[in-house]
Amino acid sequence: MRLASMHAAVQRTWTVELRPQPGGPALACPRCTPHHPVQAASARSAALTHLARHARADTLPGHLRTCQCRARGCHWHPRHRGCAGPVLLALTRDRSGRTWRLADACAACAAAMSHTAIVPPTLLSPGRIRSSAGGPQPERRAPAYSPPEQQRVREMLTYLAVALPRFSSPAARLLALQCALRADGRGRVRLPRGLLRSMRLHGRAELWSELEHAGWLRCSGPRRPHVEARLLDADMHSQTSGRGTRTRAAHWALHPVPLVAPRGMSPAVQLTALILAAHTSDGSGSAELDVLARLGGQSQQQVEDLLDQLVRCRLLASWQHLREHDEIAWRLLTRRTEQRHTGKVITW
Repeated sequence: MRLASMHAAVQRTWTVELRPQPGGPALACPRCTPHHPVQAASARSAALTHLARHARADTLPGHLRTCQCRARGCHWHPRHRGCAGPVLLALTRDRSGRTWRLADACAACAAAMSHTAIVPPTLLSPGRIRSSAGGPQPERRAPAYSPPEQQRVREMLTYLAVALPRFSSPAARLLALQCALRADGRGRVRLPRGLLRSMRLHGRAELWSELEHAGWLRCSGPRRPHVEARLLDADMHSQTSGRGTRTRAAHWALHPVPLVAPRGMSPAVQLTALILAAHTSDGSGSAELDVLARLGGQSQQQVEDLLDQLVRCRLLASWQHLREHDEIAWRLLTRRTEQRHTGKVITW
């Protein structure tokens, strides 16, 4: 990792604040004047879009990006073991949801920050990044164990963890994921009623209302063959991955092999299985407990209860809480372990 002191003049930290005004909130940015009035229903989306524009405009080569948290004495989070890992782009909000910060931070610092999610590069890049020679730089490929569908779903789950309110319901998150992956270049989406029936979300008008109340989409009203909506987040109007790739990812999210939840399971169990599937390779996986809780909109205790349910329904062979690093590790139920499996919850 590159320490911030090596390039003290290079800074990549942007902050915006949503300030209450008599006629509606105003977006205040220290780098921009004057303040911009925004609609209350889309204030969160406006803040994220504004930060994204700064990040696009201030693009730096990887070797110049440094941990801005360390440069400020690491006061953005409780004390941890120290800076480590690659430099990522971390999006943080305060408890009130009025102040948002986008900054480069090492993986260790980003993991220690509360109310923080990692912004995938695909949500910020307006197109292929050109190298210094002027030619197109090859796109970063996913690891061999991670198919494109798995990677795209993982990135979209990370985005939704920030774009939606902290405790949005699991069913609303599953619906939002399908909308985000199936939207066209203008943010418009049509979900066939047959698809909603297969997800057991047909007729759940309260889920659309929940996403509308969050200011994330606007439903156009029910139609006989399908439901139409428009995503209000501007980032959803300029996704870099092709629609075909996103559609395949949406199909995989419905049946995330090898962690397909049995039919009839609760949306919380289905979402948890999908999150684990997006972080699984070679029959096992691991992730920080706080990350799993944030992606699913659950408390840490609820995450552990849901993992127990996945063991009981024979999707997982076992899971364990690595308390030293506050991580959750899990193993899938293979044919050999299934023969020895007794149906009991196995945790260490």
